[in-house]
Amino acid sequence: MKLGVVFPQTELPLDPAAIRDFALAAEDLGYDYLLAYDHVLGALPSSFDFMPPYNHETPFHEPFVLFGYLAGLLSTLEFVTGILILPQRQTALVAKQAAQVDFLSGGRLRLGIGIGWNHVEYEALGKDFSNRGRRTEEQVAVLRKLWTEPLVTFEGKEHAIHNAGIKPLPVQRPIPIWFGGTADIVLRRMARLGDGWFPQGRPSSEMGAVIDKLHGYLNEAGRDPAEFGIDVRLSMGEDDGSRVSRWQQEAEQWQALGATHVSIATMRAGLETTDAHIQAIREFRAAFD
Repeated sequence: MKLGVVFPQTELPLDPAAIRDFALAAEDLGYDYLLAYDHVLGALPSSFDFMPPYNHETPFHEPFVLFGYLAGLLSTLEFVTGILILPQRQTALVAKQAAQVDFLSGGRLRLGIGIGWNHVEYEALGKDFSNRGRRTEEQVAVLRKLWTEPLVTFEGKEHAIHNAGIKPLPVQRPIPIWFGGTADIVLRRMARLGDGWFPQGRPSSEMGAVIDKLHGYLNEAGRDPAEFGIDVRLSMGEDDGSRVSRWQQEAEQWQALGATHVSIATMRAGLETTDAHIQAIREFRAAFD
């Protein structure tokens, strides 16, 4: 499996040097990719009928700008959005931004997409929260046309493009699109349209059943499950003396279920400095040497 690092943006100091140092360390340690979460706006927790995982005080760096900055500093790490909330963004603009990052990085972008949960964010960006899942399918079609054709004409329910295109085109034509989400409709959608999946949870018989269902949908779509990626996430956890063996065991269990990528999230582990996060990813990387 390929090894990745989740960019711990909610806990790193708000300092460009911290971003640089963490990313350079990940590349120097031999990681394959750097994964970043996405939110444009945070909102008061009272705006929701549940406790949101993030709010207006949680820092989020804009992923395309972040990756554009890092593309000039790093030479091997793949850049991954895990996930970009696609339906709240203008599709042509996403196509342009993604193509630019892919161009600047020499073809090292993987675009993970999802529909999100923050209705306040959708409202502020002028997008409909209620039909966000359905819109995604047409967005994927538009993205792939804009990444592969110099001039595009497209007429759909949500998009109208008449003899227009982006330049420069990306190095990857098209850029890989991976999906987040676990609902059955999402599994069917990604089986038809996606290149990979970001599951959430831990390896288990229940997760194995979901993956079996996904493989069934891939077969129905005439696609080979062996060519469909699965990118899982492990949690750093407190240092209780057994976490290295836990990482190794969970990674083995995920690999047996068909995972192709595994990343480590160092957030929410009580780490208070950039150096502490770097030491954590050094420990994780050493566990798989």
